[in-house]
Amino acid sequence: MYALGRWLSKITNLMTVIGGLAIALMMLHVTADVVGRFVFGTPIPGTITIVSHYYMIVAAFVPLAYAEQKNGHITVEVVTERLPQVVQKHLEGWALAFSGVVFSFLTVRTWGEALSKHAINASVVQGDASISVWQTYFVLPVGIGLMTVVLFYKFIVYLFGLKSGLDQERAQPDEMPLAATHLADVEKEDAR
Repeated sequence: MYALGRWLSKITNLMTVIGGLAIALMMLHVTADVVGRFVFGTPIPGTITIVSHYYMIVAAFVPLAYAEQKNGHITVEVVTERLPQVVQKHLEGWALAFSGVVFSFLTVRTWGEALSKHAINASVVQGDASISVWQTYFVLPVGIGLMTVVLFYKFIVYLFGLKSGLDQERAQPDEMPLAATHLADVEKEDAR
């Protein structure tokens, strides 16, 4: 299972690089469009469509799994932080399963939408050009699907107490022995 986590980390890292490249390409494309528009009087045709339907979609949806892998999603712990560590651990673990189910529904739904856009060869008309955009609809199920896989992997690691192969930045409560977690909390209290 650890090897699977390492492999999954490599995939999510690669997807994040692709998302970063999309941002860099978007920056270069928009800069070239502005220079073309104001210096040469000739903008690049379809820039708005390409930026909004290609670069932004890739930059937003491809790195989702990376954020989950690094535990970088926003969490609000109003009630749960007051619960015992063992309860927090189990709530977090089962939240992974619930999130995995929700994201699997999103993956199936976005895949169906992508297939329907492919079937009609969806495109956007900007100026006098027709730009095909059906390809970008497949980015959503890929990004969301990878997020689903990471969530279910983390749930299985939690459920069976396995060592995670994911490249996580900070230790999670399920990766620390409960006694060590409690000891760290006691030491923090003593330091104050």
